[in-house]
Amino acid sequence: LFIVVVAVNSTLLTINAGDYIFYTDWAWTSYTVFSISQTLMLIVGATYYLTFTGVPGTATYYALIMTVYTWIAKAAWFALGYPYDFIVTPVWLPSAMLLDLVYWATKKNKHSLILFGGVLVGMSLPLFNMVNLITVADPLETAFKYARPTLPPYMTPIEPQVGKFYNSPVALGAGAGAVLGCTFAALGCKLNT
Repeated sequence: LFIVVVAVNSTLLTINAGDYIFYTDWAWTSYTVFSISQTLMLIVGATYYLTFTGVPGTATYYALIMTVYTWIAKAAWFALGYPYDFIVTPVWLPSAMLLDLVYWATKKNKHSLILFGGVLVGMSLPLFNMVNLITVADPLETAFKYARPTLPPYMTPIEPQVGKFYNSPVALGAGAGAVLGCTFAALGCKLNT
């Protein structure tokens, strides 16, 4: 029950991280930030439960719960007329599988889990998350169809500054995710001590 509760809370914290339709003018910038946030939410919870149970496969189970609850929540939004017109992809599962694989392959070595697992999840999730962005049918059309005339100041579209990063939000997200992933994997392990 405990693992379900925490995974549900992780889902709530990451559930808007695919709403690229309304970030048309700064989709790349949002993509990078959201990829990093999802990476960190996944890795700290998954690492915690992986080291708590000591059973390889727990991280994937954690990601599966996040995925299912995201589907349920977004299905509710569909029913309320929220204009999602793309597939909600289970982006957390492959990265969580890599985490489990590292834990299993290194014979439950926590330091290897932190270093290798953190890097693998951090580098892989932005890549898998790109599937979410690709499946947006037509962001411009949707943005005009469902106009939001009263955007708060922090959501006012700005010119994206992706040129500084060689127009590659995946590379930027993966680089930052790989560094931060290790830190948060260490935090996940530390929660058990």
